[in-house]
Amino acid sequence: LQMLLVGLLLVPSLAYELIDESPPKHPIHSFFPKVDMGGKARRAYPPGGIMDYQQRTYDDGYVVEISPSCSEEARERDRLAGDMHNSVRKAAEVHRRVRKYARAELLKPGMKLIDICERLENATRTYLESDKGKDAQLRAGIGFPTGVSLNHVAAHYTSNPGDKTVLKYDDVLKLDFGTHVNGYIVDCAFTWAPNPKFENLLAAVKEATEVGIKECGIDVRLCDVGEAIQEVMESYECSIDGKVYEVKCVRNLQGHSIEPFTIHAGKSVPIVAGGPQTRMEEGEVFAIETFGTTGRGYVAEVGDCSHFALNPPTRKTKPIRLAMAKQLQSTIYKNFKTLPWCRRYLERIGEQRYLLALRNLVEAGVVEEYPPLVDVKGSFVAQYEHTIILRPTCKEVVSQGE
Repeated sequence: LQMLLVGLLLVPSLAYELIDESPPKHPIHSFFPKVDMGGKARRAYPPGGIMDYQQRTYDDGYVVEISPSCSEEARERDRLAGDMHNSVRKAAEVHRRVRKYARAELLKPGMKLIDICERLENATRTYLESDKGKDAQLRAGIGFPTGVSLNHVAAHYTSNPGDKTVLKYDDVLKLDFGTHVNGYIVDCAFTWAPNPKFENLLAAVKEATEVGIKECGIDVRLCDVGEAIQEVMESYECSIDGKVYEVKCVRNLQGHSIEPFTIHAGKSVPIVAGGPQTRMEEGEVFAIETFGTTGRGYVAEVGDCSHFALNPPTRKTKPIRLAMAKQLQSTIYKNFKTLPWCRRYLERIGEQRYLLALRNLVEAGVVEEYPPLVDVKGSFVAQYEHTIILRPTCKEVVSQGE
């Protein structure tokens, strides 16, 4: 109770020290008193890192011009997007607190991956009250299953029911998880690798992500972001167990734009040179993520699938022939819409003996499956990621901060 009372006195600012119980026991709104926002009393959640846009001239002559961020028109457009910004910031504040909890309590040698996933997801549910009331998870909650990809597995691995994998000191774990409020998703990831032999690998990927974020902006071409990322990433090498490796970008993994209830929207942000000349636009939300590896720099789909999502209704599909598959489709849409989910989530809402129905939905094209993405066995892959908003007046790294 004393910790809660202290938390209630905190003002919404990145400067405050996050004070909370572990594991979390109170919803995030408990820590933020209502303030006047445009004539209405609402809770204002803290912004992330703010970065000014930069004018740039590229070698091919392309120029990114900077509009005055202080103009009345820009400020008005920023104001009109205030509700959306506040929803994303709420999701980001929860993400910060949950990853702090994970670092302190969950990421330890000897922990089962399934326990890490479930305790982390329960913390998100507590903060966002996603178990309270009808459709609560669709109003706020988990953005996608917790990724706990190890070593040469780069992404899209979460524990299926019965997973007995245990975290070890020499592992390289990518903890990639999402939160959402009103469908606005925050996608953020970091790499846990306590053995100091991995320090240079992690440093390469972290700096590459930071450079990629710095490069982003309104009218910036996606190809230029990828080129900047690759230049930094592949300037590193690392020595692991007496062998020196050049750090490579995983060239077929990319960042992506985010739209409400859609984690991978229409644009992909490459992490190598030679990408599309498509431009970033004002108001867009992006997950800027980079992957560095000691392997071949290319991943393939290998292993049992754990990540799934309903395809949008515009996707052409085959007829669903099994009655149980039609029922499962209805259950999935009711609980997740187009947010990604995993088998553990189906069992949590009471589904049993669903594998045949799930396979029928996948084969019909109604559900998309996302198997683990792996580099060569024996290699190590690291990842860092943040979510950014290209606001009219500035670039906001909403997930930044601890």
